Amino acid sequence: MRGSPAETEVREEAAPFAFPHETVVTWQAPPLRLGADSTRDIGHELRQLGVRSVLLVTDANLARLGLPDRVRGLIEREDIEVSVFDQAEIEPTDQGCEEAARKLAGREVGGYVAVGGGSSIDTAKMLNLLGSFPGTDLRRYLNKPIGDGLAIPGPLKPLVAVPTTAGSGSECTAMVALGVAGMRLKTGISDLRLRPSAAIVDPLNTLTMPPAVTAASGYDVLTHACESYTARAYDHRRPYASPGTRPIYVGANPISDMWAEQALLLIGRYLRRAVFNPLDLEARTGMSQAATFAGMGFGNAGTHIPHASGYPIAGMVTGYRPRDYTVDHAFVPHGESVIATAPAAFEFTYAASPRRHLRAAELLGASVSGVTARNGADLLPQTLLDLITDTGGPRGIAGFGYAHKDIADLVAGAMKQQRLLACCPRDVGPEQLTRIFEASLTG
Repeated sequence: MRGSPAETEVREEAAPFAFPHETVVTWQAPPLRLGADSTRDIGHELRQLGVRSVLLVTDANLARLGLPDRVRGLIEREDIEVSVFDQAEIEPTDQGCEEAARKLAGREVGGYVAVGGGSSIDTAKMLNLLGSFPGTDLRRYLNKPIGDGLAIPGPLKPLVAVPTTAGSGSECTAMVALGVAGMRLKTGISDLRLRPSAAIVDPLNTLTMPPAVTAASGYDVLTHACESYTARAYDHRRPYASPGTRPIYVGANPISDMWAEQALLLIGRYLRRAVFNPLDLEARTGMSQAATFAGMGFGNAGTHIPHASGYPIAGMVTGYRPRDYTVDHAFVPHGESVIATAPAAFEFTYAASPRRHLRAAELLGASVSGVTARNGADLLPQTLLDLITDTGGPRGIAGFGYAHKDIADLVAGAMKQQRLLACCPRDVGPEQLTRIFEASLTG
C-alpha cells in the first residue's frame, strides 16, 4: 500500500543516491553567425536583441584599417546609434579598463559591440561591467587568491562580439584575462554574465593579420583545445555543495570533447597554411572555425598548466618585442606565452590520460603507427614543437628574456592561478612547475 503524499514527499527528499563524484556537466555558448561576410548581419543581430544604441569597442590599429568604420555603418543602417571607443589595450589591464570606464562615464548606451581580437572583446566585457555597475573595483571580481572572486551582482547589457583574430575564443567564453597593475602577472574574471549575447565570426575579418600574429593567435587555439581535452574530467571531481558552487570550468566532458577534437583537426590542417599565405581564405575559414570551436570547448571544460604558466610569463616580461605587433612596450603575445611551456606541460600530464594525449597528436596530423601508451609520452610535445618551428614561434621562454634566476618568480605567479591549476589532470605544485619551466627555457 502506498503511503500518503506527505510520506512519499519525505521519502523522495531523503532518498537520493550519494555519488562520490560529480555527475553533472554544464555547457553554454552564445548564438553564432559563422561564415564569410557574416559581418553584414550585425545590425539585424542588434535589432533582435532590442538594442537601440551601442558603444563599439576596438583598438587603434584596427581602427586605422577601417573595419570598425564598416561595422559602424552596418549598424547605423538599422537606425541604431553608435559611439566608438578605439583605445582598447593590446592585452588589457585592470587599471587600463578602469581608466577607460572613467573616460566613458555618463555615456548612456543600450549595448556593446566588440570588434577585434581577444583584447578588444575582453575590454568590451569589462566596460560593460564597469558601465553597468559604476564605481566597481575590478579586483573584487578577480579570481582568488589575487582578488576576491565575487560574483557579478546583476545582469549586464547585450554584447555582440566580432572577432578579427582566430585565437582567443573570447566571443564564446564567460571570462576575461587581465593584467594586474603593480603585480606583474595576469589573471581572470569568470562569471556567466560576461558571456557575449551573440558572436559573429567572419573569416574575412582575419585576412589582415600578419604572419606572426596569425601564428600567435593559432597557438592560443591550439593550447585551448589541448588543455580542455586533457583537463581533469568533470566526473573525476568531488561533488559540489550546490549548483551555485559548480565552477564555469567543469573539466573535460563529452560535449567539450567534440569541439576540442574538431578544433585540433582544423588546426593540424590549416594553421601552417594560414601563416604561410595570409590570403588563403580556406585556411582562414578553418582557423576561424577552430578558434570558435576551441572556445566552446575550453570555455566550459577549462585550461590548465600552459595558461597558468603563460600569465606570469606575460606579466613579468621586461624587454621582449614580438614581430608584427604594433606596440610601444615590452609585450609577450598571449598565444606565445601559453605555447612556450605547452610541450613540457603535456609531457608531465601524459600519464594521466595517454589515450587523450595520443589522440590529440593524431588529430594534429601525427602518425600513431607503432605508438603505444608506454612509448608515446613525447608524441604530443614533439607534434607541438614541429608546429611551432614551422610557423616561426618561440622555442622556449629564454627567447622572451627569462633565465634560471627568474624561474622561482614565474612559478610563484603560476601558483596564483589556482582556478586553472585545479583543471590539471595531475596534482601540480611548485616542484612540478619548476621542472616544467626549466624544461621550457630553450624548448
